[in-house]
Amino acid sequence: MPRMKRRGRAIILLASAIVTMLAAACASVPYTNRSQLILVSQREEMQIGVAAYQQVLKESTIDRDPTSLSIVDRVGRHIAKAADRPDFQWEFTVIEDDKMANAFCLPGGKVAVYTGIFPVAQDEAGLAAVVGHEVAHAIARHGAERMSQGLLVQLGAAGVAAALGGGGADPMTARAIMQAFGLGAQVGVILPFSRAQESEADHIGLILMAKAGYDPKAALELWERMEKNVKEGGAPPEFLSTHPSYGTRQEQIREWLPEALGYYQPDPSLVIEKLPG
Repeated sequence: MPRMKRRGRAIILLASAIVTMLAAACASVPYTNRSQLILVSQREEMQIGVAAYQQVLKESTIDRDPTSLSIVDRVGRHIAKAADRPDFQWEFTVIEDDKMANAFCLPGGKVAVYTGIFPVAQDEAGLAAVVGHEVAHAIARHGAERMSQGLLVQLGAAGVAAALGGGGADPMTARAIMQAFGLGAQVGVILPFSRAQESEADHIGLILMAKAGYDPKAALELWERMEKNVKEGGAPPEFLSTHPSYGTRQEQIREWLPEALGYYQPDPSLVIEKLPG
C-alpha cells in the first residue's frame, strides 16, 4: 500500500477512535450542567486523589492546633453535607504554612487548608467560601477533566505527527508545526478551560456555602480582601492566567449571588467564629 494511503488510513482510524471515545465520555457538571469530557473513571480519579493527598501531607508540616483543626473540620463538614457526596471519604487537614494563602480538595473529599488563608478568610464564613470553592472543583470533576484534556491533546499530537511524518513534509516544517500546536494547545485550549473551571468552582462554591447555612455574600468580601493582598502588577494578564482576574471574579460572583441566595437558609445554630492568626 502506498505510504500516503497508509498514512491517510491511520488518520481516519485515529479520528474514528477519538469520535467513539468522545461519545462515550460525555458528562455534565452539577448545578451548571456544562457538558464536559471525562476519560477517567471516578474510581481511578479517587485513587489518584488519595495518593496525591498522602504525598502532600508527607511533605508538609501538619498544624496540630486544636482550635484550627476544630474550625476547619466544622466548616468542612457543613460544606461536605451540602455537597451530598456520600461516596466521598471526607478528610480535613490544616497545613502549617503562613505564606500559602490557599486550600485544596482532591477527588474523594481530601481537603487541606493552609494557615496562610486564615488572615484573608478572617472567619468561618470566609473559610466556607474557600472550602466551598475547592470542594466544587472535586464534585465538578475538574481534575479528571484536565487529565482527559491532556490525553486528548496527546492523541491529537499523535495524529498531527502521523500526518507529517514519513517524508510527507520537511522535518524542520514538521517540527515547527508541532511546536505551534503545543503552544496553541497550552494557550488556546488548556488555559481557557482552566479559567472556566475556576469560574465554575466560584459559582458552585457559592451554592454549596449557601446550602451549608453560610451567607454567600461572604464570598464577595473574601475576594475583595484577597485582591488587596496582591501587590500591584503582581498578577499575570488574565488571558495568560489560569485564574480569572479579581475584577472579573467579583463581577461574576455578584451575578451569581441572587441564585445562591435562593439556596440560603440561615442556620441559628451556626456560630461564625474568628479564625486564628
